[in-house]
Amino acid sequence: MATYRLRHFSNPGTLKSIAPHRLLGLLGDYSSFFQQRGCPLPEPNHAQDLDYNQLVDIFLNPDASTPRELLDALFLIDEMATPEAMDLLLDAVAESNPGLAIDSDCTPADVAVQVWLQDRDLLERKHAERHLLRPKSFEYFKTDRQDIPDLSTPPLKTQRAIEETFDDWFEKKKRGRGSRLFVYPREDDVWFLIRHGQTFKREESLEGAIVESVCYRPLKYDVAVYNRHLGELRINADLAGEKKLYREQLAEHLFGDKQFFNINKKYTLEPLRQYGLASMACGDIEGIESITLTEVQFFWGGAYHEIEIRKASDVFASFEERGSDLPESPLITKAVLKVKFTDSKTARSVTIRPPNVAQYIRDSDALVLERWLEQRGFIVHAGVSSHAAVA
Repeated sequence: MATYRLRHFSNPGTLKSIAPHRLLGLLGDYSSFFQQRGCPLPEPNHAQDLDYNQLVDIFLNPDASTPRELLDALFLIDEMATPEAMDLLLDAVAESNPGLAIDSDCTPADVAVQVWLQDRDLLERKHAERHLLRPKSFEYFKTDRQDIPDLSTPPLKTQRAIEETFDDWFEKKKRGRGSRLFVYPREDDVWFLIRHGQTFKREESLEGAIVESVCYRPLKYDVAVYNRHLGELRINADLAGEKKLYREQLAEHLFGDKQFFNINKKYTLEPLRQYGLASMACGDIEGIESITLTEVQFFWGGAYHEIEIRKASDVFASFEERGSDLPESPLITKAVLKVKFTDSKTARSVTIRPPNVAQYIRDSDALVLERWLEQRGFIVHAGVSSHAAVA
């Protein structure tokens, strides 16, 4: 679980939107638990006697006796109990499991329960897929090989082997086992969604006048994307250790070489200083109307590790108004750009932080902006000076 908060199962009305016999099918394996919590489950032929208010109270106040499997089921089903998620599930059922029976008159919560009961892996996969487009900040690693290998969906045996190596690392870091790897091939990329546990969490709850606690391990979703044309892996994860784990283990299991992806510098911001305003030229890049530098960060260093940040609606215009240029000596460590893409009425922010980090509002923006970064010299090539400004 990301965090144990039920948005839909906290409402008796939502529970009542699920066919009673199906809700009992979900809860039936835990009848002794509900009996212990003062909410005995009725027999299937008396499903209409379910005490929905008591169920909501139990769902919202889990204690140490609450089965972990039940918490996981409630969390995933609750997350998929929306009209949008219902459409995703129905499309997935039609494509990959047409034999799965879904009743015609169903609410979103009802569909989520039916899929969970009949094809748990499918519901978990579609739930995980919703996290693919959330990350916008990636760190990039590219292969040094001249012949870039293609990659399709790895065999299930390979996927399970990767999960095993992930589990060993997460267990060592006190984050538990049970990681999952979801693979999504696309036209130019192969996306890997890694679901894993975080550090254990213990929260207090109040049951009447008694203080109890619920213990669980939150879920986290990380993303790695392999670009088939560039031989490049980009990773979205919080910890340096996680990024190293994904970079090395994906490389070893998919290409037979743990060092397949190097950690050399990808980005430089020196074209800002070398070409000034001309570095913002974008007339040669299809899909971009204009680019404006709105923030630049300098590292002066010294005994006090001084950092200078300059912000303006147009940084170059601001410097020009004062009759000055970007300072020559400090390292440029960050740049924020406002990019007007042709597919949008408003400009979107893009952040570049050498050596390897780029952050986008939309991941699709990277496909267009990488071409511009390449042409303007912001992308480093070993032994090659590729700076090119367009007047």
